[in-house]
Order: sequence, then structure tokens, then C-alpha cells
Amino acid sequence: MCVDCLERMKTTQEYFAHYEAIAAVSGQMLAAARGGEWSELKALQGTYRDLVDQLKEADSGSDLDDDARARKLDLVKKILADDAAIRDLTSPSLARLSALFTVNSPARVLKKMIGLR
Repeated sequence: MCVDCLERMKTTQEYFAHYEAIAAVSGQMLAAARGGEWSELKALQGTYRDLVDQLKEADSGSDLDDDARARKLDLVKKILADDAAIRDLTSPSLARLSALFTVNSPARVLKKMIGLR
């Protein structure tokens, strides 16, 4: 195996290690929010931000194959789903508004909000 190929593989592994660490912390943040552990959530947010900053530095620099792209997509979806659930737990009024938008059309919701029929 070529030295350049080994270096790319190592870089890709590091890249995914960062994504997996971010996904793990986002899961911990969601658990803290569900448990009402707000100080723990705040502490984890700092860790989360640090990991995201590190990910920017660990960019794989190479094209991902189909399997790697699918893996990355799965991790990003998990992170985004955790983030949305955390926001719903920390901002219940936004969650109710979000629910209105999913049940009704945005135009109908806005009309109800400003009192139009």
C-alpha cells in the first residue's frame, strides 16, 4: 500500500472520529436536556463547540467514497435530530410553533398569529 494512501486513510479515520465524538456529545446533551440537567447541558455545549472547531481542522482533504458519504450523512442526521430535540426541550414555545407549521401550512399559521382569517 502506498504511503500517501495510508496517510489519507489515517486522515479519514480521524475525520470520522471527530464526527462520532460530536454525535456522542450531542446524544449526551439530549439526555441532559431530557433530564433537566441544565448545568450539565451547558458544560457539554462547550465540549461540543470544541469538537466542531477541531473537525474544521481535521478536514479529510480527500473525496469520500459512497460508503463514507453515507456514514457521514447518518452521523450528521443524528447530530441534527439531537439538536432539534434539544431546542424543543429548551424552548417549548418554539416546539409548539414548530408543531403548528408541520400540521398547518406556514401561511395559515401566520394568518392565525396575526388574526387574519
